[in-house]
Amino acid sequence: MVYKSFKITFILRILILFTFQLVLAYGIAMASTYLIVIGVVLSCITSYSLFKFITKRFHTLDDFFDAVKYRDFSRWYSENNGPDDMRRLHQGFNEVNKTVKDINSEKETQYLYLQKILEIVQVGIIAFEIETGKVLWLNESLKEMLDIPSIKNISFIKSRRKDLYDNLFIASQIKEQTITLKVRNQKNKMLVSSSIFQVAPNTFRLVVLQNIDDTLNKNESEAWKKLLSVMTHEIMNSIAPISSLAETLKDNIQSSLGFPELEPLNTEDLYEGIESIRKRSDGLMKFAKTYRSLNKITELNSNLTKVETVFQNLNRLMSPSLEAKGVSIEFEIEPSDLSLEMDSYLIEQVLINLIINAVDACINVSKPMVKIYAIQTLNGNTIIKVKDNGNGIPEEIVDSIFVPFFSTKKNGSGIGLSLCKQIMLLHKGKIQVQSTLETGSTFSLVF
Repeated sequence: MVYKSFKITFILRILILFTFQLVLAYGIAMASTYLIVIGVVLSCITSYSLFKFITKRFHTLDDFFDAVKYRDFSRWYSENNGPDDMRRLHQGFNEVNKTVKDINSEKETQYLYLQKILEIVQVGIIAFEIETGKVLWLNESLKEMLDIPSIKNISFIKSRRKDLYDNLFIASQIKEQTITLKVRNQKNKMLVSSSIFQVAPNTFRLVVLQNIDDTLNKNESEAWKKLLSVMTHEIMNSIAPISSLAETLKDNIQSSLGFPELEPLNTEDLYEGIESIRKRSDGLMKFAKTYRSLNKITELNSNLTKVETVFQNLNRLMSPSLEAKGVSIEFEIEPSDLSLEMDSYLIEQVLINLIINAVDACINVSKPMVKIYAIQTLNGNTIIKVKDNGNGIPEEIVDSIFVPFFSTKKNGSGIGLSLCKQIMLLHKGKIQVQSTLETGSTFSLVF
């Protein structure tokens, strides 16, 4: 419609100009000064009018194209004034501007929606330009996982944490891989994957990071439940023959006492039956003592407790035995009035277990020492640490020490540390370890 209106107006103006030029030509042919003057004046006026007509429309087009070039779609062109073709042209421009603004609004809504989703997911996400390192996108989860601030360029990480930079931004993870990253002086298992995409002319890398420690803990907790079910089944299988044998012996004794002349009591059979019950009962008792603690820890009796009170109880309980072994023990709290919402009985059990392990690790160490201290971090977490100057834990087994039934001790059951981990999981916390051979180990209870 705009083109048709413009074409009609333009043709009419050309015809008018052509008519005036015919008048001018006729005046020249007839040597009529009057017609020549009229033809020249009208031709000039018409030519100027046609020039303004075309110039104005090209100027309007240039103005619109400049607005498109600089992505300015806020202008509004008058639709009520001017020639019909200009009004129609302005209507077209306004329609284009409105459509583009609607598209931008939809894109912005989608972007904000996606942004909110990426902010609340518990997966770290970062996208950056490969050539320059400029960060295109970074969510809060990744900053929390890696303990980094908001950054504009990944070179910031390269200059401060070369290990993170190499593992996450240089190494290629086309498939999901599990890596161990050291964050806040603690090792965390992460699931990482990356992909490369291109937005011409730039190439970007998207890195996705997930802390799988919590998932592993959940899976381990489920494994514990299955384990308890198996243990219960095995115990019942052991009790059933004992009960059956005892019932048989009871019937034999009653029959012999009631009718001694008919069924004399066979003391040899009686002895063998009782001995079988005793041996089986002893084995079952040892089994139960080893595993019964697994079924006891199902819920907490939490109270706000001063850490100082727990430490005093431990000092009274452990000092005599440690002194007899020549091991010095120290307690430290910062701040001194530090309190925790915890099941103090279970946490004492955890600390006793860790202290005993620390003492065992200090065998053949000159001036053995165990230090227990509690601190509160800047982010509000409370950490209780048990540190020794013992032999340390070999790196190849440090990841296995919390696995149920894994033990390096000759007479160990492999239950202690795994039970400690279960107790900490019930407290919504975790237990971590740092160890160096010939230097010592530090176990941290993080609440």
